[in-house]
Amino acid sequence: MRRPGNQTLEVARKDVVADGVVKLRLEEPSGGRLPHWTPGAHIDLVMPTADGGGSQVRQYSLCGDRWDASAYEVAVLREPNSQGGSQFIHENLAVGDMLSVGTPRNNFGLAQASRYEFIAGGIGITPIMTMIAAAEKLGIDWHLLYGGRSRRSMAFLGELARYGDRVTVWPQDESGHLKLDFLDEPTEGAKVYCCGPEPLLAAVESASTNWPGWAVRFERFVAPSQPPPVRTEPFTIELSHSGRTVTVGTEQTVLEALDAAGVPVLSSCNEGVCGTCEVGVVGGVPDHRDSLLSDAERAKGDRMFVCVSRSITERLVLDL
Repeated sequence: MRRPGNQTLEVARKDVVADGVVKLRLEEPSGGRLPHWTPGAHIDLVMPTADGGGSQVRQYSLCGDRWDASAYEVAVLREPNSQGGSQFIHENLAVGDMLSVGTPRNNFGLAQASRYEFIAGGIGITPIMTMIAAAEKLGIDWHLLYGGRSRRSMAFLGELARYGDRVTVWPQDESGHLKLDFLDEPTEGAKVYCCGPEPLLAAVESASTNWPGWAVRFERFVAPSQPPPVRTEPFTIELSHSGRTVTVGTEQTVLEALDAAGVPVLSSCNEGVCGTCEVGVVGGVPDHRDSLLSDAERAKGDRMFVCVSRSITERLVLDL
């Protein structure tokens, strides 16, 4: 299904950049300019399902030159348990093919700091590459700790080599697990940006407990496990624009209830990691179950991701 804001782009290049990793360059066929994006942004790619009977949407971080308005670049890891997305890209997608591509969104934006500690695991290097380029242009001090299974599996090592000792490459087959003791105490004015598999994120989260929450940011590939919802019984959604009410059942998500009531809300991952289904909250207290909002953003209670989040109060008023 074509989504609002999507455009059809051509695969201009497809290059192997590491074992199991290909980089795509996607261009507007007529040579037009593509929407601007910022470091940490990702795009949706719409692809056929494994059985060819429908479409599926996958999110990939942009890793190219943000000042090049003629193309988007993404790097895609061949997932061993692929549900069809990475498998299609690796096996079936060819130069010259057309893809429906979403407008860039950013839930992992690079905030101002006097120093950046970048930590990447495997394909998690993709958004970090754009952040490094931004830090370089701004003249801000930074360091990258980059881990992977082996050097062969780690993309962009050649491009990173020019930064010298500001990059620490840590292949697991040579050096074991990453050492994160440099996170024991916070550095004044610094921020930590980490992207990679869940075990790495959990390790960084544990190692950085002395850092303020706003200074450590994560980009997740999949949603972590969540505790049971605060409210297990049904609750009511009120649509502020019309006053209409919708009941959300015990086994329903807000998104499912809205869809069943004929209220369209864009969605993509259905796991609370991509940000597509964000909706403003006008009244009531949401039960945040996403992997995007910080503690401070959750405390504001002015927005939620309806694919996973529910309600603490009996009634929730949404900006719909």
